[in-house]
Amino acid sequence: MDVSINSIHFSADKKLKELIHSKVNKLVTFHDGLLGAEVSLKIDKSESRENKVAEIKIFIKGSDFFAKKQSKTFEESVDECLEAMRKQLLKHKEKERTS
Repeated sequence: MDVSINSIHFSADKKLKELIHSKVNKLVTFHDGLLGAEVSLKIDKSESRENKVAEIKIFIKGSDFFAKKQSKTFEESVDECLEAMRKQLLKHKEKERTS
């Protein structure tokens, strides 16, 4: 699966990008029709400590899925997005089965 990572107004290190690639690629186990993914990382300008934002778009044939989460670290934000994405994919797969 093609995974595109965009870090907005900062440069993400190689370790973070590799972590995201490996975690996003695990979504294939929940739906075999994944075409690609876009991950956007940005730092919110708020004064709070929870200012790391991750957005993930997943593309499958006929549908797109989106999740956005904000937390203290990018790793935590990505994990929360992936959990939301997992739920969306499982729900979509169940709908495909029943229709």
